[in-house]
Amino acid sequence: MNADVDRADIDASKAPLLDHLIELRGRLLRCVVYFVIGFGLAFSQAGRIFDFLVQPLMDASGAGARLIYTKLYEAFFVEIRVAAFAGFCMAFPFIANELWRFVAPGLYRKEQKALLPFLLATPLLFTAGASLAYYGVMPAAFRFFLGFQQLQGANGINREALPAMGEYLDLVTSMILAFGIAFLLPVLLMLLERAGIVSRANLIAGRRYAIVAAFIVAAVLTPPDLWSQIALAVPLVLLYELSIIGIWFTERRRAKAVAAEAAQAPAEG
Repeated sequence: MNADVDRADIDASKAPLLDHLIELRGRLLRCVVYFVIGFGLAFSQAGRIFDFLVQPLMDASGAGARLIYTKLYEAFFVEIRVAAFAGFCMAFPFIANELWRFVAPGLYRKEQKALLPFLLATPLLFTAGASLAYYGVMPAAFRFFLGFQQLQGANGINREALPAMGEYLDLVTSMILAFGIAFLLPVLLMLLERAGIVSRANLIAGRRYAIVAAFIVAAVLTPPDLWSQIALAVPLVLLYELSIIGIWFTERRRAKAVAAEAAQAPAEG
């Protein structure tokens, strides 16, 4: 009976291909409008947003940080990139809503209920990873790198860190994105389990390989200092273990649902 209801939901949502393409075009246009609005708002505050991104360097330097630009147009394009990055972050919830409203009618009701928690968890996990990078990893990593300065060298040669604005922005945004995306590991693993690609037994058997992979990923995505690599690798391992626990709960829930349906079947018959 549940299968008939699901098929009825799909049949009710069927539409010609041209209607789907028209709807997709409209939603993509709205996504562009959301991004343009976010970009405009962010560009008006690009200086303050960049100052916020520079704060970890200020905290690490203690005596005040200096950022330079060697090309006349570099500072302007840095603000453009800051506005694009912040504008996309501001517009992402609205863009995700448009994509969900386009995809949801083509899913069974059970699939919609199953995917909704993942959609809610994605921004929370990404924000947690980005916050760890901003508040925990970057200040410590910058203090480590600034420790190589030699402002009053005994041999008369001074070494002073003068990072360029564009290079600093690349470093900060790459670390924020790397930590944010890495923290989406539970969402990815639980979706793969739901799709039947992996199982909890596979994850348990591959635990040692996952630990090695976590440190390899951390070494690739973070600056070459030990603290940054550990700060990403350890949460990845913990998130891997949490994924196994989460899959165990979903397996129990599915088993109870199957048992309940099996118990109802003779009664309906």
